Amino acid sequence: MSTLKRRDFLAAGALTTLAASAGASVRPQRREPGDDHRGPAVIASGNGLAAATRAWELIQQNRDTAEAIVEGVRIIEDDPNDMSVGYGGLPNEDGIVQLDASVMHGPTHKAGSVACIEDIKNPAAVALEVLRRTDHAMIVGPGAKRFALRMGFKEENLLTDRARETWLRWKRNSTKRDDWLNDDELDWQFDDQGHGTAEQARALGLDAPDFTWGTVHCSALNAGGDLSACTTTSGLSWKIPGRVGDSPIIGAGMYCDNDAGAAGATGRGEAAIHSCAAYQVVDHMARGMTPTEACLETLRAVERRTKQKRLLNDKGQPSFGLSMYAIRKDGAFGGACTHPGGSFAVAAEGLAEVRRCVPLFE
Repeated sequence: MSTLKRRDFLAAGALTTLAASAGASVRPQRREPGDDHRGPAVIASGNGLAAATRAWELIQQNRDTAEAIVEGVRIIEDDPNDMSVGYGGLPNEDGIVQLDASVMHGPTHKAGSVACIEDIKNPAAVALEVLRRTDHAMIVGPGAKRFALRMGFKEENLLTDRARETWLRWKRNSTKRDDWLNDDELDWQFDDQGHGTAEQARALGLDAPDFTWGTVHCSALNAGGDLSACTTTSGLSWKIPGRVGDSPIIGAGMYCDNDAGAAGATGRGEAAIHSCAAYQVVDHMARGMTPTEACLETLRAVERRTKQKRLLNDKGQPSFGLSMYAIRKDGAFGGACTHPGGSFAVAAEGLAEVRRCVPLFE
């Protein structure tokens, strides 16, 4: 029996044993292309193809899976044009960029995370240092920044001009009952950079949405069967200062079990927190589900637990977006989302592409 076939056999056997020991009642399985993949791979949220590709390259060079995915998401964190993560991320309601991130290492079952960290461009790398160098799982706020500076990270302003102008548009248009002039009240023509009128702002892509979710997740499996997971974000734009989403919370925005698989979430963080979403996905895979079905089953649980009327559409379904991504111990992978439009990235031998997430509601 070849090494690869033996590894596949052992992984399948472990999953079967886990399912039997749990007495799981598994739904009839839907088949997705990722179900049949075996062996090493990297998955990411749909905006993370570059991250997945870079992590895959590093894994092929025998880099540790946690190090590889942190280096992968660094590409997105460093990109000023991505307004959801790291440098250029959209700020809180006070115009301050606060970042969250977490990393979990399968072989040691150890995690590190940071929340509400300011002035540090790469929170995932800081979270990895929390994992490596401390006995803590999470460091937050000013303490996280001090830790990062001690680790040699550079302090820098993360609020780009584009993010600042987007925040200012939100600020002045959020209500007419303040002293900020809304776009339709402006009569001053701004400079040729378009900082001012709604028409100029739209031409530069500076429209300020009511809010955005922006997150990158990345999980990896290497040829030795070791897994790691990472999620990094600037969080909900215009959030109340100090708000922490699911990304730095182990079991909510990210979770990894080296005997079963890894998973992550993007979208409405509060929903992922309330249902321990990433943990649920991994637990379902341990009980024998495919990654896609594990993601869908978790989203069904989110649906059952969404009871606030303001979060439901006219069909009684959750009106928000939540996407889940998963890779199983044997290399099968998949993703699902509440509503159509979600996607995930995958990188493996001869493969680097973005695929659609299976929607819970069509």
